[in-house]
Amino acid sequence: MIKKSDPEELFARGLHLGHQAAKVNPRAKKYIYKIEKGVSIIDLFKTAKCLDKAKEFIFNLGKEKKNLLVLASKNQIRNAIKELCQNNSILYITNKWVGGFLTNFEEVGKNIKKLKQMKKEKEGEDWDAFPKHERIKLEKKLRQISSIYQGVEKIEKLPDALFIIDIKKESNAVSEARKKNIPIVAVVDTNSNPNLVTYPIPANDDALASIKYIMEQIIEAYNQGRKLI
Repeated sequence: MIKKSDPEELFARGLHLGHQAAKVNPRAKKYIYKIEKGVSIIDLFKTAKCLDKAKEFIFNLGKEKKNLLVLASKNQIRNAIKELCQNNSILYITNKWVGGFLTNFEEVGKNIKKLKQMKKEKEGEDWDAFPKHERIKLEKKLRQISSIYQGVEKIEKLPDALFIIDIKKESNAVSEARKKNIPIVAVVDTNSNPNLVTYPIPANDDALASIKYIMEQIIEAYNQGRKLI
């Protein structure tokens, strides 16, 4: 059973603090309760409803054994999100979005296969036969590819859904997902267009407390669904 979201709890985590009024996206106004001292205040009763819809979708995603890919590359949140995803065996990208990751997935698959092969060769001591300068080059290339595909090495097909933090920053990923008809669940602040995603969660997408709380709620719903398998 998915627990209903409590607006008071959302308030305590700072989800209500949006952007300055001058930066508000016109399409986000429907989620704004008021403007206070030049800052947009998000209606947390609407946020709670949106979050519950998103959790229901994510719960069913887990129940149906479908893959969720989390995208969160903002500096202030990436480490916390990476840890949460690693601890719960969820695919993630917390470095820069790889252009064409969804729209050119075949090429991505080839690169990940190459990455796995390089790791296997290094661990199997195949590289020991090369001169030192060649080993240094190979290790540099391995680190580069690893940083690009960290968190998605186990991906074998297009993700069934994306969870995105800050759709303005991750606009390329949003565009690719829409082209491939992949559902998007996203934390959408007042400076972004909520109509671009399938399940918008109107909330502060800058504060770690806000983002971490939403991420934990999403993961809990996903795990509850997976337990029913």
